[in-house]
Amino acid sequence: MIDLSPIEIEGKTFLSISVKLPKTNLLVVTGDKGYIMCGALDVALLNEKLKSRKIIAGRAVGVKTIEELLEAPLESVTNEAENLGAAKGMIGKKALLLMN
Repeated sequence: MIDLSPIEIEGKTFLSISVKLPKTNLLVVTGDKGYIMCGALDVALLNEKLKSRKIIAGRAVGVKTIEELLEAPLESVTNEAENLGAAKGMIGKKALLLMN
C-alpha cells in the first residue's frame, strides 16, 4: 500500500509518502528542493557516486511513521543539505524548512 498525503509545516506544504513493504515501511517527506527519508536512504551514495546531481536530503533511522520521521534527529545529511544549513542531529521538520 502507498499513501501520499500533503502535510503542512509552519505554513509550508510538503508531500509525505509512505510505502508499506514486507517487514518494513519506506518513509519520505519531500519539498520543492529536498527531502528527508527513513534509514533506507544511502547518503554516502548521494554524496559520492551521485555528487553531480547535488541532491538535498537527510536520513533518520529507527522511524516507523511519518510523524516519527518529522520529529527524529537526522542521522546524516547530504553535502548539499549542509550547504543550506541542515545538519546531523537536526530535527527532520526543521531540516525540511531549510530545504524548501
